[in-house]
Formats: sequence, C-alpha cells, structure tokens
Amino acid sequence: MDKVSLTALARQQLAAAHDAHSGRSAHTVYGGHQHTLRQTVIALTAGTSLDDHESPGEATLQVLHGRVQLTTSETSWDGRPGDHIVIPSTRHGLHAVNDCVVLLTVAKSVQRQGQTTYDDDLPGQ
Repeated sequence: MDKVSLTALARQQLAAAHDAHSGRSAHTVYGGHQHTLRQTVIALTAGTSLDDHESPGEATLQVLHGRVQLTTSETSWDGRPGDHIVIPSTRHGLHAVNDCVVLLTVAKSVQRQGQTTYDDDLPGQ
C-alpha cells in the first residue's frame, strides 16, 4: 500500500508552480496511461488557467487549496477548499482565482473487443 500526504504534495506543487514560467505544476499521485483510474495533483498560481479541453473519461475535481472556477461555454462553478466538483463531459476550462491546488480524478474509458466500458463495468468491481 502506498500512502501520500496530499497536504505536503500540494505545498510542493504550488512551490513548483511559482517557479514555473507557465505558473502550473502537476504530479500524478496514482495511475497513468496504463491504468483506467488516474489521480493528479495540479497547482496553479493566481490568474493562470487550463484552457478549454475535453475529458478522456468521467472526472471529478477536489479543491485542496485556494479558489478555482470551472467553466463551460454555458456556465461556471466556483470551488473552495473541501469542494468536490463533478466535471462535465463537455469542453471545460479551469481558472485559478488565487493560488490553488486541486486533485483531479479521471476514470478513462477502456476499449474491449470493440466496446467501450468504464472501470465499474469490469469484472470483480
């Protein structure tokens, strides 16, 4: 079993974001390309954004530090520490109202013999 302090990782990634020209930093906590589930800590400095993009599967966002705004072409949601936001399947972007850190969880769809399933459809789940 692996244990990670999200509080410590949030501090580290926010420091890295301040050092980065882009004002962003990210670290995959669990998963990756070989897994269906992926969790990533993302830090953004105040005023920076992740431009509109598609999600590769079902996704949620948990705000660990600061304030964010998740936007679509039709609406927006404000997030503060402790908030859990279900990310819409439509194009969306993320804006840092102030220095912030979020935990992004994505369950990517997987292809099996010509059909698409999600991790909760897999045997043994």
